[in-house]
Amino acid sequence: MSSNGKVAIVTGAGSGIGKATALALLKEGYSVALAGRRADALERAVKDAGAAASRALAVPTDVSDPVSVRALFAKTKEKFGRLDLVFNNAGQNAPGIPLEELTFEQWQSVVNANLTGAFLCTQEAFKVMKSQTPRGGRIINNGSISAHAPRPNSSPYTATKHAITGLTKSTSLDGRKYDIACGQIDIGNALTEMAERMAKGVPQADGSIKVEPLMDVAHVAKTVVYMASLPLDANVQFVTVMATKMPFVGRG
Repeated sequence: MSSNGKVAIVTGAGSGIGKATALALLKEGYSVALAGRRADALERAVKDAGAAASRALAVPTDVSDPVSVRALFAKTKEKFGRLDLVFNNAGQNAPGIPLEELTFEQWQSVVNANLTGAFLCTQEAFKVMKSQTPRGGRIINNGSISAHAPRPNSSPYTATKHAITGLTKSTSLDGRKYDIACGQIDIGNALTEMAERMAKGVPQADGSIKVEPLMDVAHVAKTVVYMASLPLDANVQFVTVMATKMPFVGRG
């Protein structure tokens, strides 16, 4: 498909949800800057784009580093001329150990990647989007089912995902005057490298270990593409996409 003239940045684009979404956006005609920590994974993702690879730019990025984030946005603007969409997807988890055993470094690492990274990318997006013509753009944050309910031994991840909901609301409000829309996608049990453990059994709130249903990550990518397709006077503020039978709705 030829270019639709729109430009996106996807963080955490080397694998999983980020890669699937970047490839889906490229298929829809977007030009996409793929950001992530591993250059080799980004290059493989670009290669997997096939004919659309000419509209892809791999930018090794540490989203927790302000200098690295500024370079990502500068390179994107230099290459493609503008910015219409940012998918704040990059994130990480801490080991599933008791809260009292977590180190400060483990806590800080998750906060840096999941929360500070999303803020830094949002801040740079505002600077670009408010000053371009046509003005404005859209930011989509990857929340998580953890933005609503925790799993056992997940305090850093859960805390940052609850915080992402606050960042989404603040961004949505503060972006109005610049024609910047912001929404959040909360994802439950998409089949990615990070979620493979669900098929083997994961801890439940009652202390048991149970296998959980998974869904194809393509459904997540399609939802982000839909959110991105709306005109800027319409917004999906929050959406949850999850494996239908996962233990989220209800008790136990």
